[in-house]
Amino acid sequence: MHPTDVPRQRLRRRTTAALAALALPAAALVGLATPSHAAAEATTVTATYAKTQDWGSGFEGKWTIKNSGTTTVSSWNVQWDFPSGTKVTSAWDATVTNSADHWTAKNLSWNGTLAPGASVSFGFNGTGSGAPTGCKLNGASCDGGDVPGDAAPSAPGTPTASGITDTSAKLSWSAATDDKGVKNYDVLRDGAKVATVTGTSYTDTGLKAGTDYSYTVQARDTADQTGPVSGSVKVRTTGGGTDPGPGPGDKVNLGYFTNWGVYGRQYYPKNLETSGSAAKVTHINYAFGNVQGGKCTMGDAYADTDMAYTAANSVSGQADTWDQPLRGAFNQLRQLKAKNPNLKILWSFGGWTWSGGFGEAAKNPAAFADSCYKLVEDPRWADVFDGIDIDWEYPNACGLTCDTSGQDALKKLSTALRSKFGSQNLVTAAITADASSGGKIDKQDYAGAAQSMDWYNVMTYDFFGAWEAKGPTAPHSPLTSYSGIPQQGFNSADAIAKLKAQGVPASKLLLGIGFYGRGWTGVTQKEPGGTATGPAAGTYEQGIEDYKVLKTKCPSNGTVAGTAYAHCGSDWWSYDTPATIGSKMSWAKSQGLGGAFFWEFSGDTSNGELVTAINSGLK
Repeated sequence: MHPTDVPRQRLRRRTTAALAALALPAAALVGLATPSHAAAEATTVTATYAKTQDWGSGFEGKWTIKNSGTTTVSSWNVQWDFPSGTKVTSAWDATVTNSADHWTAKNLSWNGTLAPGASVSFGFNGTGSGAPTGCKLNGASCDGGDVPGDAAPSAPGTPTASGITDTSAKLSWSAATDDKGVKNYDVLRDGAKVATVTGTSYTDTGLKAGTDYSYTVQARDTADQTGPVSGSVKVRTTGGGTDPGPGPGDKVNLGYFTNWGVYGRQYYPKNLETSGSAAKVTHINYAFGNVQGGKCTMGDAYADTDMAYTAANSVSGQADTWDQPLRGAFNQLRQLKAKNPNLKILWSFGGWTWSGGFGEAAKNPAAFADSCYKLVEDPRWADVFDGIDIDWEYPNACGLTCDTSGQDALKKLSTALRSKFGSQNLVTAAITADASSGGKIDKQDYAGAAQSMDWYNVMTYDFFGAWEAKGPTAPHSPLTSYSGIPQQGFNSADAIAKLKAQGVPASKLLLGIGFYGRGWTGVTQKEPGGTATGPAAGTYEQGIEDYKVLKTKCPSNGTVAGTAYAHCGSDWWSYDTPATIGSKMSWAKSQGLGGAFFWEFSGDTSNGELVTAINSGLK
């Protein structure tokens, strides 16, 4: 394994703690339930099921329990059967267990009581293609005993917009269907309900001129069950001037937001707003979606679309509700775009840990592109994303696994993605910066693939680190080579030069910046090239630490090859500072590069000083 490979595994991956929280085996989902409610009372309670997501290799299901009676329910217990091969892999808001193909879900301690008219939902991720049968709620029929087979209404047709003015827009849609009849429709603007109407049209007023909005519609039946949301329509009101978003001559300032950061780090989309960073970047890459079975799939359905945000953690300052059609980070990013209308967001797939899935995808690029388009452009969140980024970090080379897809594999995938996503969406990729002789850049036709890409995020960091436990100490993100560098070709300038020489336009290359440091301990020498005894201690992992910690824990006291380093006690760290970032941005402009990107937002200070440095340096 090449030295530059190891950091991708360590940095650009999902943390063990985050995965454990999301992928509990069914056997572990036990306890926390209260005794079953009497079957007699269950005649006034119903349970309905909906498949809310389907990504080919798996799906997300949702059960809704509603008390339609006049007596408070103190607990609930839903049981059903799945056909062989279909199973629950993780669940939330309920305790889910199974005996072979028979599944049981019980309320948690906080959501078992249902007052008359109240409802509660729980969800789960699953594998297989089967549907539940034989549903029992508290021992009785899930339909409450009086409305057999009452199903939720279908999705209405995707709305069309007309009569758009500076402050209003008229929406029309085709009717939903339901076995008992549709009662009314909820109209959702940017994911929030703005009206409930009985007909199939609505005029929304009080809008802002020259502003983008997204609308969907959701039907309710006579039992007040809601069906799936319709497709979305994007509306831009007239007036307000032209969109001042990035133009051909503008520089890209892009940052990665990680879905697992909402757990231990407690870094939410709101932090992008409170730090001032959202107003200073042009693009955000949301990381990561997975690549499985030759398809794009959800990476973390709970964090992405279901996690409930409190008012304190929400971009809008409004708490999520149990019945809103979209929660999680996707809904928060939607709110972030409402506050920053020129901000573009891409859904990034792969990363170091999940790059191994691209080999299967390369066998049928068209099918892969189609799966990605259907997922990214799912009507529930199509307005959130402006394109796709693929982080295939070692095509036709070795990384966490070895790939043998061929020299033109990335070109085939990029061509298929551009064909499917069209010219109105962004298609980008994160790529290696290994410019060593015979290294990863030499293994792939990056120039050919660039013809279908808007840009490449060149990962010009993690060249060196404490995976070489005894050193020598070296900056993990050198801009240029220097006397004593441990490996030739491991620096930003050589990577950019090799990609240019291969034929990639400079304007399609973004320089990578790490918002963290790499460090060793047991070091006596201040200058680079010293020996060490192992990795320095870090908050989340040995040998790595956020900039926001290092700036005060171990302030820089030297620079080498355009990157800062610090020797404090027996620790030696290298990282970028606002000053070195300023110099790197000047270099990027002198090279005619398209801009810069960074990994990742949560390593910055609470006032976003590194984002500010990139923003200022690119102007």
